[in-house]
Amino acid sequence: MDHFDIQPLARFVTGERASIRRPKEIASFSYDDAHEFHLDERSLRYYYPPTIGADLSKGFDSFQQLDDTADDHLDSLLKTIIDLESRTVRPTLDSFIEENHAHKLESRHAQHPQVPRAGTASQDLMSFWGYKFETLALIPATWAETSRDYIESREELVVNNHAQYCSIVRTGIGQSRLVLGGEVDALWDAKPSRADDSINWVELKTAATPLSDRDVLKYERKLLKFWIQSFLLGVPRIIVGFRSKDGILQSLEELETSQIPRLVKQRGKGTWDGNICIDFTASFLDWLKSTIVGEGVWQIRKREKATVIEVLRIEASGHANILSPDFLTWRSRSGQGQVS
Repeated sequence: MDHFDIQPLARFVTGERASIRRPKEIASFSYDDAHEFHLDERSLRYYYPPTIGADLSKGFDSFQQLDDTADDHLDSLLKTIIDLESRTVRPTLDSFIEENHAHKLESRHAQHPQVPRAGTASQDLMSFWGYKFETLALIPATWAETSRDYIESREELVVNNHAQYCSIVRTGIGQSRLVLGGEVDALWDAKPSRADDSINWVELKTAATPLSDRDVLKYERKLLKFWIQSFLLGVPRIIVGFRSKDGILQSLEELETSQIPRLVKQRGKGTWDGNICIDFTASFLDWLKSTIVGEGVWQIRKREKATVIEVLRIEASGHANILSPDFLTWRSRSGQGQVS
């Protein structure tokens, strides 16, 4: 077993910052309202401001929630890469990392106690508030192409979280080149005609309206998650819907993703530093590439409260069902080499 030391963080504070390669979308796919996969943009949505004062709990009893307990591995991503590589000369990537599905489900269960504290909403209801906010803030086409009736009736729509638009981007941190896939919520205007131009994506988030210093600290820590998610996918704008403890939408805040670290440094409590995050990631990825060599399946893990990240080979060969048979067949037929 190998390990990467997280502490001391001071060693990631260097005079020379790690370089960042601007994320560029190279492919995309959609899940429809039945969560069926499609190699197109049918689930692309557009942002239109929601009505302040809306009740985010409305429609909870009719919520059409996606059952994501089954482990789909990277199947949809791999289908999209097959399609991409069939139209390009070189392979897109040769190493793959996926989240441990069982661990994700265990963590979710631990965060959702059966009985909420007195005076607080259940975790299930608070999760619904996020999806309701998305329903209130999205339209299926551009402003000019969407009817006033649709815009004004969004509070009555059934909330369904099956549909997703997923963007696949090529990016880089330090010496490492990465291909990442993730869901994006909406477009601010329209996709540019030039493929090299940035896309005005919008990420939608909800948070409790801060009422105390403790609330401000909690929100600042949330901003770290908001920033990382949007920064890595190249999402330039985040819209935060602030809500009351009862789930009433009270206000909106528009954040530029690139300015969040500066905002935290100047106005916040200093709980995190964006430069340290970037330099840490660059160092870790360099170490990871030098550690994971050859065939097999490797596990990357960090135990709770541990000060190291551990990497261990759990299978000497094979792919542990992470890579689909169709993808392995494609790589074999196309002669694009080994994957791990």
